[in-house]
Amino acid sequence: MRVGYETGRAFLLVGILLFGSAASRGQAQTTTPSSSTPGQAIPGTGGVSPFAGSVPAKPVPGVLPLSLRDAIDRGLKQNLGALLSNADIRSARGQRWEQLSALLPHLTATPYAAASQINLKELGISLNIPGVNLPSAVGPFSYFDARVNVTQSIFDWKSINATRAAGESLKSTEYTYKDARDLVVLAVGYTYLQAIADEARIQTAEAQVQTAQALYDQASDQVTAGTSPAIDGLRAKVELQTRQQQLIQAKNNFAIQKLTVARVIGLAPGQEFEFTDKSPYQPFEAITVDEALKRAYASRSDYQAAMTDMRAAEFSRKAAVAGYFPSLSFNADYGTAGAHPSTATQVFDVRGTLSIPIFQGGSVHGEVLQADARLEQSRERLDNLRAQIDSDVRTALLNLQSSADQVNVARSNIDLAEETLAQSRDRFTAGVADTVEVVQSQELVASAHEQFISSLYSYNFAKISLARALGIAEDSVKEYFKEK
Repeated sequence: MRVGYETGRAFLLVGILLFGSAASRGQAQTTTPSSSTPGQAIPGTGGVSPFAGSVPAKPVPGVLPLSLRDAIDRGLKQNLGALLSNADIRSARGQRWEQLSALLPHLTATPYAAASQINLKELGISLNIPGVNLPSAVGPFSYFDARVNVTQSIFDWKSINATRAAGESLKSTEYTYKDARDLVVLAVGYTYLQAIADEARIQTAEAQVQTAQALYDQASDQVTAGTSPAIDGLRAKVELQTRQQQLIQAKNNFAIQKLTVARVIGLAPGQEFEFTDKSPYQPFEAITVDEALKRAYASRSDYQAAMTDMRAAEFSRKAAVAGYFPSLSFNADYGTAGAHPSTATQVFDVRGTLSIPIFQGGSVHGEVLQADARLEQSRERLDNLRAQIDSDVRTALLNLQSSADQVNVARSNIDLAEETLAQSRDRFTAGVADTVEVVQSQELVASAHEQFISSLYSYNFAKISLARALGIAEDSVKEYFKEK
């Protein structure tokens, strides 16, 4: 039985990873994940897992343009988690055939020819008869036998239920594979959105460096002219170097995140590529909690897998109890036999066997106890997963609404912060303010841009998380992120 990934794929990890403590992110939202590094846990996939890796594809000449949908398509083909889950299907199919074999006829051919000479004394045959001289050996003589044997189970309740359990386990594995594809969408979306957020931070950091450079040049001119104290020039220099450090860190974070994306989607090592989607924002059509829960219970593949696991456990228990029941089988063989093939005659044997268990030494009782425990565990996992789905859906809807509001507020904050910076620079130029006010205004601008990038990332990831919570991630991403 395979509950496997189900309980470990919850979305409780979404929001746990925090942004780094770099100065440029000091005033950013603390509930948004930071740039991930290769091998880092991906929210919703149960920690560091096969979904963070892949089987690399062949390299593509030149620079590969990569949209979010392209990345997801590549991940569905190359991601290690999906590939391993697909292999599990073949393994489960093999286990079902093993169980089904007990109910199907077995046909064998066993021809043989033999020549023998027997030592009578070795067999303990020794006769002392007066006047009779027995030889010490008999033979040589030959045997020939060529038959076809068929064995068929007529009724075996244990094997019947074991086969049914294996069939349900196969269905569970197929549902698990579908769920794994949704998790691939989540993993690819997480890493891709992180990457384009980091790319946007580079652009913001570059703009901040340019602003800091202009401020430093202006402060230096005024210090040289004697209209400002030297501390204004020093303060502007510190601000410039701080922004330069943040730009270096932003570029490093982006380079590392590109490695993470390449690992998740299976790009060839060293493959050059660029992101074509730049922090997309598309309004989301609202959905009620009740409607979302109804869709989730009907569509979540991990929930369907958990239900088939429970049915498999029920059949396994029936198979264990069937150890107390009799079974009926049929065996027959037909062929030729004799001292030599040329003198062989037709022979056959037909037999029906009723096997009645009387005392099994407690083995059946032990199997029943184990089957009961597995059945109880599968029911508890199903109940837990149902509650977890409810939590996943509600959390995703709350995050989506909250992040959408944050995007709107962050946009307004950028305009206000940039207007504040412009007025501060005018006041500094006029000599009615020093660089402290300008530096503080520049910090506000940097913080406003960081909050906008973070809120936009949170909004887009919330849409992917909701698609995953509803169990329709693979189809919904095309709707939620329409290519322009």
